[in-house]
Formats: sequence, structure tokens, C-alpha cells
Amino acid sequence: MHLLVVEDDDIVRMLMVEVLDELGYTVIEAEHARAALCILEDPGQELALMMTDVGLPDMRGEELAAKARELRPLLPVLFASGYADSFDVPQGMHLIGKPFGIDQLREKVVGILGNP
Repeated sequence: MHLLVVEDDDIVRMLMVEVLDELGYTVIEAEHARAALCILEDPGQELALMMTDVGLPDMRGEELAAKARELRPLLPVLFASGYADSFDVPQGMHLIGKPFGIDQLREKVVGILGNP
């Protein structure tokens, strides 16, 4: 399964990719929304999940998620936010609060997708 991780913080993105890779997922990285949209617009690129930061430098995570759903209506979206208590999760999408532990990330992704 291919997962798209959109995170502008290099260290956070690296840790997320490492954990997801250890879980058996193939991870595609994007450091900003524009790069993520290029990946989402590629019909040959299979994706099982998009995990995105809420606060990206070039676009809000919610806007990216809306555009992702226009391109791929069935794509699950998992938001990562340091302000999880005050974030309204769009219907049919998921949220994990930052900072999160490896086990929390594993449980959340497996809960959305099942085992890889």
C-alpha cells in the first residue's frame, strides 16, 4: 500500500516515514501541498491514504484534503495537528494529535486501513 505523507518539518516527516515504512507501507513524501497535488494528480500513482499536516506553508491542510478528495473521492485522509483539541475534522476524515507516539501512529493508520 502506498501512503502519501505531507509534512513541511523535515524531522517530523522523516520520523513518520520511518514508522510507516516499518509497518510495511510504501511511503511517498511531500514537503508542501504543491508537491502533494502533483502526486495526487498522477493517475498512475496508487495511494491508500494521505496523511497531512494541518499547517502547511503554502496551503491549509483542509484545503489540500478538499482538493485531494476532488481528485480521489475515496482516498482516506489523516490530519496531524498540534492543535487537535481545536481542530474540526472534516466529515469522513481522521485526526491524530501532535506530538504522537509510534504506537499511536501505528494504531491510527491500521485502524483506517487495516494491516498492510
